[in-house]
Amino acid sequence: MRYRPVVRYWLLAGCFLLFMQIFIGGITRITGSGLSITKWEIVTGSLPPMTEQAWRESFDLYKATPQYEKINQGISLSKFKFIYFWEYLHRLWARIMGIIFIIPFLIFSVKGWLDKWMFRQLGFMFLFACLAAVFGWIMVASGLVDRPWVNAYKLSLHLGIALCTYGFLLWATIRAFDMDLSSMSHTLFHRRTKLLLAAIILQIFFGAVVSGMRAALYYPTWPDIGGRYLPAVLLDVDSWSMAAIIDYDQDALMPALIHVLHRYWGYVVYIMGVIYSISLFRYPLRRRFYVFNGLFLVFLNLQVVVGILILLNSQTTIPIFYGIIHQSIAIFILSALLCLVYLFKRRTD
Repeated sequence: MRYRPVVRYWLLAGCFLLFMQIFIGGITRITGSGLSITKWEIVTGSLPPMTEQAWRESFDLYKATPQYEKINQGISLSKFKFIYFWEYLHRLWARIMGIIFIIPFLIFSVKGWLDKWMFRQLGFMFLFACLAAVFGWIMVASGLVDRPWVNAYKLSLHLGIALCTYGFLLWATIRAFDMDLSSMSHTLFHRRTKLLLAAIILQIFFGAVVSGMRAALYYPTWPDIGGRYLPAVLLDVDSWSMAAIIDYDQDALMPALIHVLHRYWGYVVYIMGVIYSISLFRYPLRRRFYVFNGLFLVFLNLQVVVGILILLNSQTTIPIFYGIIHQSIAIFILSALLCLVYLFKRRTD
């Protein structure tokens, strides 16, 4: 089915909105703003506090959280408004996306502009979007009792669900723009691209856990890891326990382990990516293949540079600019690879 231009650009706009939601979520995470709103009010929560009294009531609710007691005790109301803004924007943007998606979807459905494949694809996207919303609150709730921040494992799952949502929508968008016309059946490159995509997804997961644990603050050096290439805590048998894994904020084991995994797996992924990209450039393909491959290679190299800059600048706090750029580039890499997977698919559906 050939989709109408309005459907194509609706899907493309959706990809942008989802990217921005993840982008805003990244800033919310890095600034530690995720626990500033202590209630999950789908309708009444659409508006921020409108009076000084309402602000103080919201501030009092925040003061009862572990994050205020253990990390932000004594902050001013203006500082609270700053962290409140990012969490509020993150939730508001989700509501805006819902309206922009649902209303056109109903209109296009009535007009018969969507086929069964698109219904199924968008159905998966909506399902994961709902899961992301529900899990987002579960994630926030994990930081309102005992812990002074969001649980890193739940945060990583929340990001993973959001990226699945983005992936389903991007796949629908690629098809809607008639990229079938440029696709080809190439089993070897199809397998290599999917293998590299899986490696990238694992690396993104490691990165999310690193960010959630703020593990960069433990070893802000490169190429060594705190003067060594394997932290001593990982070589201490007595350090390995389930308690150390669960209560990662009270033990150095998990921050060290995830730091090592993210850093060294990153080297593996980089080598895989470069070899893959060079082999693709050496193979006679249509121009569109080279465009996405070139974008992938550029973003891959840029990602390494930004990752190193994050490490070297994480002396006391995680640099917001480098952190959010690092996450954004990861999404660009993921997008380029998804496009290549589609182009190398085994057959035209």
